[in-house]
Amino acid sequence: MAEAPQFESVVTDEMRAQIGVPREPFVCEVTTTGVRMFARAVGYTDPIYYDRAEARRRGLRDLPAPPGYLGTPIFDPESSDPTGGTRRGTQAGVRSPYTLVLNGGTDVEYTGVDICAGDELTGVARLESLTERYSPALAGPMLVQVTATTYTNQQGEVVATVRGTGLSYGPRRDDG
Repeated sequence: MAEAPQFESVVTDEMRAQIGVPREPFVCEVTTTGVRMFARAVGYTDPIYYDRAEARRRGLRDLPAPPGYLGTPIFDPESSDPTGGTRRGTQAGVRSPYTLVLNGGTDVEYTGVDICAGDELTGVARLESLTERYSPALAGPMLVQVTATTYTNQQGEVVATVRGTGLSYGPRRDDG
């Protein structure tokens, strides 16, 4: 197997200093409308996501959040990012010098605490790691950022941790 070519690191001390630093918390609301819309959008047909009486019959407080749904970020026009709903500065990570970006995957780890309509979840994101790799498919280096966002409910219980991997590559922003 051929050895990967050497490349100049783009990771700076300032970027490394962001690892593990908690970002500003953001709040997501879990609403009956949000639960129903998400369940419908992904094709869930179990009545537990649509019928409150059925959810309660099965021992839940209200409609449960479907897998993958952790509420809707509260939008505040004065402080929210117009593209994502979260407050500016709440996203963990660093600005990559590369111009092209891919989602490298998202994993959701639930703790077993029910998430139901009426819950308010607070998320706190942290950059977990920064690594550089050479990609033969891209014929160049790429920066891999892993971010973990911990969600707690209104009782302070951790309900989920979401780990997202971002890949950036291609020409550098300073290449012209």
